Amino acid sequence: MTNNQNGQERKPVSRSRVILSQVLACLALDFLLIGLGMSISFVTMVLPDVLDAKEGVSITKKQASWFGSMAFLCQPFGSLFSGPLLDYFGRKRALFLVNIPHVIAWLLMHYAWDVPSLFIANALLGIGTGIMEAPSITDPSLRGLLTTLTNGFTSAGIFVAYLLGTVLPWRQAALVALTVPLLTMLLVLLVPETPVWLLSKGRKKEALQSLCRLRGWVKPEDVKEEFDKLIQYGDQIQQCMICIKEQKSETTNCEHSRMNIFQKIKYKVKYILLVKETTKPLLLVMAYFLFHSMSGFMAIRPNMVNFCKALGMKYDSKVIVVFVGAALIPINFVAAIIIKYIGKRKLILSALLCNALCCLAISIYAATSLAPDVCSYELNTFPKNEDILPLVLLILLVFFNSLGIPWVLLSEVFSFRSRGIATSIAAAYSYVVYFVATKTNYNLETLFHLSGTFAFYAAFGIAGTIYLYLFLPETERKSLAEIEAYFKGNKRVYADDCLINSFRKKPKDNQDADKPMLVN
Repeated sequence: MTNNQNGQERKPVSRSRVILSQVLACLALDFLLIGLGMSISFVTMVLPDVLDAKEGVSITKKQASWFGSMAFLCQPFGSLFSGPLLDYFGRKRALFLVNIPHVIAWLLMHYAWDVPSLFIANALLGIGTGIMEAPSITDPSLRGLLTTLTNGFTSAGIFVAYLLGTVLPWRQAALVALTVPLLTMLLVLLVPETPVWLLSKGRKKEALQSLCRLRGWVKPEDVKEEFDKLIQYGDQIQQCMICIKEQKSETTNCEHSRMNIFQKIKYKVKYILLVKETTKPLLLVMAYFLFHSMSGFMAIRPNMVNFCKALGMKYDSKVIVVFVGAALIPINFVAAIIIKYIGKRKLILSALLCNALCCLAISIYAATSLAPDVCSYELNTFPKNEDILPLVLLILLVFFNSLGIPWVLLSEVFSFRSRGIATSIAAAYSYVVYFVATKTNYNLETLFHLSGTFAFYAAFGIAGTIYLYLFLPETERKSLAEIEAYFKGNKRVYADDCLINSFRKKPKDNQDADKPMLVN
């Protein structure tokens, strides 16, 4: 029991109410993620039906490599708009607007009459997906769980796309997929605006109402302490960085607020992007995206149906792909549970290393069991013998790759001041890397056979494990303000467990209190 301002006792807020309120707030975003999963995986089910097809729309092997990666190439264009869209319109209206490209794309996919129209539809899916970066504000103790579960909803979308592509012709499947963005636009009506964005626009009353709803429909006095901290944080991010650097006494409502667009771009680059609390997490996230996407599974995903045939896997290849899509859902929930026990750092390192070992095992299998001319893009080279071992290796690869959480890391390492633009840059970069991974898969196979291709992916995974062991800190159960303060520090290598543990101790004096806190 606690006392309110009138001295009356009030009951503590139920934890179940807090969780329920934040889950409902994420509902529209969850459906958005289902649509995202469908858009990035739908090409997997279209590609085997149109590759060298004898009827209808038909594409060649080289066109297939472009078709499989086209969406990733176009996603950066959408990503560059995601941050400014979120900053200008707020989370609620942004969630509505980002669905429009997908509505058009699914319609065009259904009515595609030739190769260019098919490519345009896939490109629109990519642009719409790129715009869909919209971070949400959650309680620090729940942020790791809720943001990790977003991968589960994306995986659900992947599974739905694989299932639809198996039981329906791809044109009809595209029409069914159209219902997801339409339903998402309706669910947006249930989403409250984020308190931090409302405060950044000077709308304190609405920000307080939003926070009360997010914390379980509580009264204002129940969130007074947290709201006061948000106001203080909001005041800090409204300060002019130029005036702070020049040590001026007045840091708000200064002459810099009247800068033109080019001056504002120069200001953002110098005082928001090129500062330690932005560049350090940005480089870290970009490196993680590179290692994660070039470690095997992402590269083969658009052509996974034919890849299963090329390795001579037992059972029907489309059924295997549907099983893979179904397996992604519980794997991501397992990742959410693991994070609660061991944190994000240990999960990321162990998952990436095991992923590399799976790629190495597939490389050895391909070298010892397949003919040198076998290629997943050459239908007449597929082996006739079927084996269970490559299927087991693929499932293991999917499992460990899905335990990787680059998007979860992206959602929490940037300060509010830089979050919009830094998230956009990192997301745009990630899609460029995804494009490179999927597009070069065809080239690597033709040059180095399947064995050499997966040896290359294994090397990337091992190199990534070493890099992240040195530079990746733990962010689980840390507030966004603590994470921002952490990256402002001068520490460059985070692998020294003893030093990290020493920083976990409470500061003994004011001098120690100014130091960033590091966690193991």
